[in-house]
Formats: sequence, C-alpha cells, structure tokens
Amino acid sequence: MTALALDIGGTKMTAAIVGDDGRPGEALTVPTPKAEVWKACTDLLDAVAVGADIGRIGIACAGPVDTTEGIVAPINIEEWKDGFAIANAVQEQFPQASTSLATDGGCAALGEHKFGAAQGVDDVLSIVVSTGIGGGLVLGGSIVAGRSGNAGHVGHIVVPGSTTPCACGGLGCVETVSSGPSAVRWAQEQGWTGTTGAELAGAAADGEVVPITALQRAGVALGQAIASAVALVDVNLVVIGGGFAQAGPPLWDPIQESAALHARLKFLGGLEIVPAKLGALGTLTGAAVLAASA
Repeated sequence: MTALALDIGGTKMTAAIVGDDGRPGEALTVPTPKAEVWKACTDLLDAVAVGADIGRIGIACAGPVDTTEGIVAPINIEEWKDGFAIANAVQEQFPQASTSLATDGGCAALGEHKFGAAQGVDDVLSIVVSTGIGGGLVLGGSIVAGRSGNAGHVGHIVVPGSTTPCACGGLGCVETVSSGPSAVRWAQEQGWTGTTGAELAGAAADGEVVPITALQRAGVALGQAIASAVALVDVNLVVIGGGFAQAGPPLWDPIQESAALHARLKFLGGLEIVPAKLGALGTLTGAAVLAASA
C-alpha cells in the first residue's frame, strides 16, 4: 500500500505520494481558502491519490493540534480555529488508511533531521517563519510531541517589550512581531505601502529604512525567543525555514546577533542557527517521514 503526505498551512496546502526513499514525490499545491477549507483539501487529496492504494497518511498542520483526538485548531485558518476533526475526516475519505498527525513545526524538524540541515544531529529545534511561527523538537533522534502534540510550538514565547495582542488570545507572542504578516503590518503602520512579506524583503534589500527596521525588529524578537527555547530544551542547533525566513541578511543578521546576546549559558556554547535545506517542501517531507514510519 502507498503512503501519502499532507501539509496544511495558513497560506497553502500541499500533498504528495511518498516515494520508496521516504521523501515526497511530485507535490501538488493549492491556496488555503478562507471558507470550505476541507472541500479544497479533499479535492487536493483526490487529485494526488488518483489510482493509488493509500494505506498510510502523514499530516502536518499549523498548530495548535490535538494528536490524541486527531483535531487541529490552527489560529491562522479562521474556519478551523475552534477545532476541526481532521483525522476522522481523512479516515472517511480513505477508510483503509492509518493516519499520523503532527504540527507543521514538528514535521519540519523531522524532515530536516532525516534529510536536511540536521542530518546526523539528534537534538534540534526547528522553527517555521511564515504566515505564523511554528516550531518542533527532535530530541534523542525522535520527534517530541508532548502531552497534546504541541511541544516545540515556539511562536507563542513572549518576547520582551511587546504587548501586541496575539490571535491566540495572549499578548506579546513572538508571532506578533516576527511572522511575515506581523512585520508587514508594523511597516504599514510606519507608512510603508507594500502588502506582502516578499515585498517587504525586497524593499529592505533595496535599502528602504522602514522595511529594514521591520525585519530587524522581527529578527531581534526571534533571537530572543530562540535563546529562551534552547536554554529550556538544551539544544545547540536551530534550523529555520518557512517563506518569510527567505528575507535574507536584514532578518538573519539580527537573529544571530540577538540570540548570541541572550544565549550565554555555558552549555549553549557553539549554538548554531542555520537555514533549512529542504526549502518549501520541508514540512511536507516531515509528513512523508511520519507516514512512512507509521
């Protein structure tokens, strides 16, 4: 029987058949709609699975999740933020298949550990910087899920100096400063007229002051969050991926400088913060690993 990988995020959904090597094959991607999200997901899965005998499915989804109940409640998918029973829904579509669910950050960590920037490293924190900020942990060579499946979800670490309300209901989460939409929103409040994270990164590369400052704010906050997280879980490799993480030195330099300033404990010596190697398919690759190992 064939394994299938599914990655659901606030911006897009991607699916692929899992190859014999444990990696996703040719992937199909569709935008995540504002409404009828599951209908769009069903159509995507049908298109990918046509003619295949699907026996195992690995699902990566923006968090929070409840892996015990098979429920996702991503705060950046409005229609599902109160909870969607995705495991049951997938089971109805593929009755013969077993399903495994993890956060997008957890799958990113798993994919980078197996095939990417964390190969050969048993303890790693992965961060996904995109529409939101996700995260995941591999400790001792295995993905760490935690009580409900949300271990490593670093986007809601509170960073110094920020009191911005977060979609989670809290105040000052790093996601309110360092996600793509949050950085864009801050820049717009300062008079910048662009609309996307890619435009913000391009304007910063062109030397525009407000976009540079927006990325610097995002990077400093991420560095602070990283310093807190690595001290808590005792890792010295952090892999950062996601679309907004492609913003280049205006974002990466402040991340490195801020983390170095705050992560001063002796056991954190040699802390490395590196780009993900698997690119846009990193999270899907982790879902594929999840499916292949089910």
